[in-house]
Amino acid sequence: MHLRDIDSHGMSLYTEQVSNGEILRLEGIAKSFSRIDVLKGIDLSVERGEFVTLLGPSGCGKTTILRIIAGLETADAGKVFIDGTDVSSCEPNKRGVNMVFQNYALFPHMNVEQNITYSLKLKAVPKAEMRQAVEESLSLVQLDGFEKRRPHELSGGQRQRVAVARALINQPKVLLLDEPLGALDLQLRRQLQAELKKIQKQLGISFVYITHDQEEALAMSDRVAVMRNGILEQTGSAAEVYLRPKTAFVAKFVGNANLIPCGENKCLAIREENIILTPRSAQSMQELGIEGVVTGKIFSGGLSRISVQLKGKEPTGENEIYASIQGIDCPFNPGDEVLVSWLPANVIQMERE
Repeated sequence: MHLRDIDSHGMSLYTEQVSNGEILRLEGIAKSFSRIDVLKGIDLSVERGEFVTLLGPSGCGKTTILRIIAGLETADAGKVFIDGTDVSSCEPNKRGVNMVFQNYALFPHMNVEQNITYSLKLKAVPKAEMRQAVEESLSLVQLDGFEKRRPHELSGGQRQRVAVARALINQPKVLLLDEPLGALDLQLRRQLQAELKKIQKQLGISFVYITHDQEEALAMSDRVAVMRNGILEQTGSAAEVYLRPKTAFVAKFVGNANLIPCGENKCLAIREENIILTPRSAQSMQELGIEGVVTGKIFSGGLSRISVQLKGKEPTGENEIYASIQGIDCPFNPGDEVLVSWLPANVIQMERE
């Protein structure tokens, strides 16, 4: 691939990398459906060339935000700015954004080339420029030679690539992606995660991506905005959100931290990989730790997930600790008595839910 200089009439996808600066801003976006508040004053800024992911459980308002940015829904309050212009009242085709849907939304009666060039034909783009754009877009998504295939002749991953190519051919200022990999199997999803990230960096286009998969969000994003019940709980880099969660919800949702009550309305957040388990013995009893009994062991790839019920406590979610132990030769088994401990540096105190 080469970045190419073209004149203002060319259709090349490859542009010079844009300078830093804000490309998208949401100010106080609110939306209700049937008197239920879906969004409660969302403020968000996206930089040029930035990959931002909205992460949260189903029903938290992620898709509604994307549809408001795209102009497919109208906010009850607030404004949408794209490249410094208030587009809150603009039609979708006047906003400079495109959207990739989870269900691909390809025209079944059109072949790949016709699907990709549909919007260009509406703009009366010359045929030679359309051919160049199709070649470049298909090469970008690794589908060279697939121009004449129909959607039913493609795999799920190939259809998703066509949907991305169709969105990118319009050279949007912002590309919106609504859980585009959710219908794919794990191996293909991970492959396309890497490909999408590579495409995004290559083109320098800002991506706003939504998912409920925290591993996907952490792997792909420059910044992650964690949502719950129509609000943004925390926005920051993947490392910031994972290592320094600001709320109990973020700590639990991103990485499954243990939340241990430590006082009135307070708890300690400790990642599973930071829990230290020591076999209980006469020698180990001299060490600091909480007594517990192993209640479960789940092998998952290169680690084992161990559940421990703390002694002297009623069996509740708050009194069960999870630890992730690296390696396949984990020495702990159900029924073993252990001491549970952690390093102070790996603990964050926060308000309980």
